[in-house]
Amino acid sequence: MLGRPKKLRKVLKEPDTKQFSPRGHRGRPGYNELKVEEIEAIRLIDHMGLKQTEAAKCMGISQQTFSRILRNARKVLAEALIEKCQESPCGSSGFGPYNKGRRGRL
Repeated sequence: MLGRPKKLRKVLKEPDTKQFSPRGHRGRPGYNELKVEEIEAIRLIDHMGLKQTEAAKCMGISQQTFSRILRNARKVLAEALIEKCQESPCGSSGFGPYNKGRRGRL
């Protein structure tokens, strides 16, 4: 059985950056891909500060669909940040394995 056809999503601003990769090459370990609709969802909610209902209207989709897109986008971003930080030190707020307990310095 086929699902419902995918509804067209409006993107108000095409992203300037086409990829995010800690190593910079598609397909290598650490490469994460965000769909244009996921970038738009992050932009509308986290950058512009819209509510989900307002952002969903901007994209021409239901709030439930928008919520799913946003959840997926945040998961990809979180995985990219966490996995990158596990590979090398990304700074610290004070104590931890990378700064041997010295506050404010690496």
